[in-house]
Parts: sequence; structure tokens; C-alpha cells
Amino acid sequence: MTKKTLRYLLKPLSLLPALCMMYVIFSFSSHTGKESASLSYQVSKTIILAYNKVFDKGYSNEILNQLIALIHPLVRKSAHFTEYFVLAVTVALPLYVYRIRGIFLFFTGGIFCVLFALLDEYHQSFVSGRGASLKDVGIDSLGVLFGILFAQLICFLGKKTIFHWLSMEEYRKKKKKYEQKVYTNKKLMEEDI
Repeated sequence: MTKKTLRYLLKPLSLLPALCMMYVIFSFSSHTGKESASLSYQVSKTIILAYNKVFDKGYSNEILNQLIALIHPLVRKSAHFTEYFVLAVTVALPLYVYRIRGIFLFFTGGIFCVLFALLDEYHQSFVSGRGASLKDVGIDSLGVLFGILFAQLICFLGKKTIFHWLSMEEYRKKKKKYEQKVYTNKKLMEEDI
């Protein structure tokens, strides 16, 4: 299988993680307010109980409940940031594969993800016990920014290391080197005549 065929087959598949992440976000947004609060409370509880056990704090149930209540809002907002960080990475990587780079990647990927965040908040306004929040869109947007930066860093490092053999730039360098060699040989042949 040639590199070109491999690239042709892998390009459309690069969109699957973004579609899966969009589905996951939509699914979480479909939970009622009570279900969503319960889920994030369970995550908060798990974090505090693990902290108590790992650091052998021996906190009483009353203190544990206070700590859970203290971190619960942070856990909820961190979920927004994390979801959209992952979405941005899964959107930016295929765009990078389709040769959208630099500032264009920020605009294209960023606008797409922020529009999805707005649409997601709008969707939440129809779910029982939930509402739309521009503050959440701001947190989502911050996750998008860091996600795209992370994706660009990964792509840059990958292009220079493990995926250099798939890179079109590598192909262009080899082609240019070959053409230069042909040109030099042609010049030498003309001089001999």
C-alpha cells in the first residue's frame, strides 16, 4: 500500500473521534438537571474519598460532605472545560490532516467548536432543570483554545518525529531533491556535448 493510498484512506477516518465527542457532549447535555447534578456529585465524592484514603487524612463524614460540597461546583465547570478541550483536539487533528494550519486552524476549529458550545447550551434550555449559560460557553471556549493549542503542538512534534514518513512536506523535499538531481545531470550532459 502506497503512502498516498494510506493517506487517502485515513483522512475520512480522522473525523470519527470528533463525531463521537460531539455525541458524548450532546448525551451529557440531555441529562436532566437532577441527573447531571447527581453525576457530578458522584465524581466529586469519588475525588474526595480517594484524597482522604490516599493521604490517610481520616476525615469525619461531616468534613467529607463539606469538602464534597466545596469542590462540586469546580468539578461541574471542569467538566465543561475538559469536554471542549477534547472536542477541540478531535476537531483540530482532522483539520490539520486536511492541511488547515496555523491561524486558519484556530479560526476554523475554534469557530466550529464555539458554535457547537452555543448550540449545546441552547439545547440545554429545553432540558428539564437545565438552562443556557453564557458563562459555560466562556469556559467551553477556554477549553477549545487550549485544545487547539495542544493539537497544534502534537501535530508539530508528530510531523518532526513519528509521522514524518506520512508528511507531504517530506514528499516535497524528496521530490525537489530528485528534480534538482535530474537538473544537475541534465546540465552536466549538456556541458559534455
